[in-house]
Amino acid sequence: MTTNQALFERACQSIPGGVNSPVRAFRSVGGTPRFIAKAKDAYLWDEEGKQYIDYLGSWGPAIVGHAHPEVVEAVQKAAENGLSYGAPTKAEIELAECLIARIPSLEEVRLTSSGTEATMSAIRLARGFTGRNKIIKFEGCYHGHSDGLLVKAGSGLLTFGNPTSAGVPAEFAQHTLVLSYNQIDDVKAAFAKYGSEIACVIVEPIAGNMNLVKPIPGFLETLKEQCQAHGALLIFDEVMTGFRAGPQGVQGLTGITPDLSTFAKVIGGGMPVGAFGGRRDIMQYVAPVGPVYQAGTLSGNPVAVAAGLKTLEIIARPGFYEQLSRTAEMLTQGLTQLAKEAGIAFSADYVGGMFGIYFRETPPTTLEEAGDVNADQFKQFFHLMLDAGVHLAPSSYEAGFVSAAHHDNIINQTLEIAKVAFSQLT
Repeated sequence: MTTNQALFERACQSIPGGVNSPVRAFRSVGGTPRFIAKAKDAYLWDEEGKQYIDYLGSWGPAIVGHAHPEVVEAVQKAAENGLSYGAPTKAEIELAECLIARIPSLEEVRLTSSGTEATMSAIRLARGFTGRNKIIKFEGCYHGHSDGLLVKAGSGLLTFGNPTSAGVPAEFAQHTLVLSYNQIDDVKAAFAKYGSEIACVIVEPIAGNMNLVKPIPGFLETLKEQCQAHGALLIFDEVMTGFRAGPQGVQGLTGITPDLSTFAKVIGGGMPVGAFGGRRDIMQYVAPVGPVYQAGTLSGNPVAVAAGLKTLEIIARPGFYEQLSRTAEMLTQGLTQLAKEAGIAFSADYVGGMFGIYFRETPPTTLEEAGDVNADQFKQFFHLMLDAGVHLAPSSYEAGFVSAAHHDNIINQTLEIAKVAFSQLT
């Protein structure tokens, strides 16, 4: 038995499924999770000492590379002054000001400890501001594990959702209307029927939780138009895309301004930080100045904020995003060409430092298309790459990430390994 296998068996005795987040269990690809001992730059090392090129990036936040010396130094300095105060700090003001300065739609911001908290709070705020209960979300978009968002569409276009997790009462889910991502007519039909009851639409403006799926032309514009016409709020969940897709998130790439936005991952630099923010008149509904309650002992934690501030400083340096995008382009184009040469149905896409790989001829535009891939080939490819020292996301429904530490030689090494893997697929 390998060390990883022994650790996994041991973990299963004390942790449900042996993991603290379900996708880590490798259930969709099979095999044994790698237990990571350390990370540096573009690499991970497991408990057996094996090195991997990392394209997981802690699911997004490791945009400057793992254990960046400047980020580590900032964390160490903050930790020397104490790990948590439960009181206001100057640094949390600086982080809020930094977010507001960079994201045009933000006028005020509230910090949280996670993306789940941020999206949950933004929806509560939208309901409190509008006085309405119903919300729209989209299949394949994940907004954290709060009760009202663990919902799957029922039969028919405008059927309210059913819980997709035990422990979520149907009454919680009945106010959530689930539509298909990128289906403009569905959005118009939903607002035509329920417009006066809808508090908000929440969307990943570029999806990253059904693999990387981009919005089709007119989709986000329709969301904005329908929300404005019916008095609902538009929430961009940029937990994954914020500062990943570009220096102003997807809203900077598209020019579409949401009423509220949520962030996490990159703004914590690898530590637990989230945020929600938007128009001042909406944010003034948040306690203690307004009636919508939201709180958190560790919100604005000084050590986590220090990591986020330094990361945001680094990614603002000239040429950062140009290089990041070039790296993602080099990887995705290289993989696509190698698959073509091997006669494998394959496509890939990227935006900023995010990328998606799909064992199908074209990138998907919906959850249904994202599931229409050769799952067996993905599983084979995943394990061939992993065994050869390349750590990809352990699911065909997850996006991947490159960092500033993924230099050309690392990409070329990855492509060499991928060439062998493609040739061995059945």
